Amino acid sequence: MLENYFPVLVFILVGLVIGVAPIVLGRVLAPHRPDSQKLSPYECGFEAFEDARMKFDVRFYLVAILFILFDLEIAFLLPWAVVFQEFIAAGEVAWYAFSAVAVFLTILVVGLVVEWKNGALDWE
Repeated sequence: MLENYFPVLVFILVGLVIGVAPIVLGRVLAPHRPDSQKLSPYECGFEAFEDARMKFDVRFYLVAILFILFDLEIAFLLPWAVVFQEFIAAGEVAWYAFSAVAVFLTILVVGLVVEWKNGALDWE
């Protein structure tokens, strides 16, 4: 009965070795020369010891939202492009698939043009 769990035990041990070995090797082999600048926290380029309630420019959030939007566009287009060959083989489905993606891209391009015209992409 316990021999059925042996591969799971080996998997856990190999995972632990792969996870812990680079940390131990880095600690043993790497030079250790700490200084105050290396040990200071890095937080988005801002000084770490200022007021925690400082206001961020809204453009940071706008750029993040635009990045997520166009990142998701690629996440939808990539699988579509992979299976489009099958759509072509199916006949009329290819035109429906192509028109659906054309509408999707048109909406995204119109949104990008609106954001561009409103100055959301201008960084002063």
